[in-house]
Amino acid sequence: MIYKDLQECKKKIQELKAQWKTIVWTNGCFDILHPGHIETFKKAKEYGDILVVWLNGDASPYRKTKPGRPIHDEKFRSELLQAIRFIDVVLLYDDETPIAPIQQILPDVLIKWGDYIAENVVWYKEIIDNWGKVIIIPTVEWYSTTNIVNKIKHV
Repeated sequence: MIYKDLQECKKKIQELKAQWKTIVWTNGCFDILHPGHIETFKKAKEYGDILVVWLNGDASPYRKTKPGRPIHDEKFRSELLQAIRFIDVVLLYDDETPIAPIQQILPDVLIKWGDYIAENVVWYKEIIDNWGKVIIIPTVEWYSTTNIVNKIKHV
């Protein structure tokens, strides 16, 4: 399922929680999908029943931090994410941070990857206070969207 409206997504997640489904959350731009992303989604899905991916939409401030990116529009990226068997829900969102959707959906498990420190992740305290977990999954080192883009530029 792909949602652009936070309230519609929240309603669906509430229905799933009422069925005692464990909600796992992660977020990103996912501009050029690669095996590192797939491995991250696979590992994230191991922590629960429903994997929700918050996707930076086309109006996201992400464009300001990485000029020329994302390369693909939100429709392209959201359809690719929806095709991945580990992902159950894609939420397109244009805010700078995922604070509002995390606050409203309040996932059981919040997943970040890379060199994050769990206690520094947005909404760490709120997730923990509501009996949730914040999990850091190590980055698959040999894959990187930035490295792919740089390689293409130099071909």
